Amino acid sequence: MTLPLRRIPTKLDCTGTKSRTITVRLISMAMTGFYRTMIRPRTHRPLSMLKYDPVVKKKVLFLEATKGGRNK
Repeated sequence: MTLPLRRIPTKLDCTGTKSRTITVRLISMAMTGFYRTMIRPRTHRPLSMLKYDPVVKKKVLFLEATKGGRNK
């Protein structure tokens, strides 16, 4: 009885697939340096929402940061 050969995945096998969701950082527009991390679908628009910023103790606008570190 012989065991079936297992195929070893190569680097080329994994390069074409992308996750359906991405992790994004929402930065406070009160410029306090406070941020929140959320998960959103890759196909959606960039997130923006009103959330509580504990530094200024108010609800402020949070915008999604781009990969370069600047806000859209």
